[in-house]
Order: sequence, then structure tokens, then C-alpha cells
Amino acid sequence: MKEFRTIIIDDERLAREELKSVLKDFVEINIIDEAQNGDEGIEKISQLKPDLIFLDVSMPGMTGFEMLKKLEYIPYVIFVTAYDEFALKAFEVNALDYLLKPIDINRLTETIEKLKQKEDSDFESSRG
Repeated sequence: MKEFRTIIIDDERLAREELKSVLKDFVEINIIDEAQNGDEGIEKISQLKPDLIFLDVSMPGMTGFEMLKKLEYIPYVIFVTAYDEFALKAFEVNALDYLLKPIDINRLTETIEKLKQKEDSDFESSRG
């Protein structure tokens, strides 16, 4: 089974802790690091080349969207935010999914399934 090397990027420590807590039940998610703002996120993504990031939209200094624009290497992106009004924009930047805080476990399970299906189809198309 594929393991997704994952970074959580959120300015709120409690939000990162909560997300780590709910993700521990998903064996395919391996959290390798976390960042508390866009600059730190960019640095860690370029160093660690994760497969997946959970990204907050609203952070001081730089939004999640602004951060994505600055990346050379873009992993799968799942936005996690308290604001539903950015959902459309999230899909415009090819986000895999958009989760609202507090995280709903059933919704997260659907998202992880979507991630695995996307990985399978990307893998197949890269081989074909």
C-alpha cells in the first residue's frame, strides 16, 4: 500500500494537533513534518518533497493560495479551513479536496479514498 508523506501547514498549533490526531487512524498517511506559515511551508516542501499537504487557507503573511503560487514542486493539496467561501478557488488550483474545520471523520475518510484513487489513476497514466 502506498504511504503518503505528508506535511500539515496551519498557523494554529491546536488545529495541527487536531488534524494529526484524526489522521493517525489512516495508515496510508505518514506525517513527516508541519509548518506554521507559508514561508515555512515553502521551505519544508522544497526540502522534503512530500506527496501530500494539508493546507490552511487563512494564515498571517501569506494565504495558502499565495503559497501554492510560489512552489516549484506541488504535491497533492487538501485545503483545511474554517471558511467555505474559498472552496471554488481551491478547485481552480487543482486541490484534491477542501475540508471544513472542525474535521468531519466521514468526510476525511472520503477525501483519503479520493487521494488513493487519484494516485492510482496518476500512476496508471504515467506508465501508459
